[in-house]
Amino acid sequence: RGNNNIAESIFRQLELERFPEPAWIVATAGTGGTSATLARYVHYMQADTRICVADPENSCFFEGWTTGDPDVTCDCGSRIEGIGRPRMEPSFVPGAVDRMMKVPDAASVAAVRALEQAIGRKAGGSTGTGLWSALKIVAEMVAAGRTGSVVTLLCDPGDRYLDKYYSDTWLEEQGLDIAPYTEAITSLLRTGVWPN
Repeated sequence: RGNNNIAESIFRQLELERFPEPAWIVATAGTGGTSATLARYVHYMQADTRICVADPENSCFFEGWTTGDPDVTCDCGSRIEGIGRPRMEPSFVPGAVDRMMKVPDAASVAAVRALEQAIGRKAGGSTGTGLWSALKIVAEMVAAGRTGSVVTLLCDPGDRYLDKYYSDTWLEEQGLDIAPYTEAITSLLRTGVWPN
């Protein structure tokens, strides 16, 4: 919670924005260290910001958080490199997290492809996992008539995933259909409404 951590940097970057104190910060599961750092800082600063952790398929953080079982494991490896874990890491602090969201791998891929279309920058799957969750939170806020900022991290470049997340052949081999998730993102960005 000290100086020069990622949480302090986020708040400093938002100082001149319309909503400088984020309603939500979304982090991906990874080792759990980022979400723990964010949560500790938010609590220390007594901010009204809430922390959401996005967890991909074949990762056990979500199950461990919902069941309260720190020993839960997954048998299958994650397709989202860098964040899917077969067991909960000791650096994860479940009690500091306000919400967790399980994200389908196809949604993560759809999100990074939508990001590329929007800003012309490729990102990796863990960025997509966080972005999908952030977009869902934005949709919930819009539907409830709430305003505020939602932060997530662009945490990994996508150039090394050209043969995976940006390859239709790989998607087909993995049995991933991103079309419904792409449609949901498109609907939100065009109309402000998340489809049912």
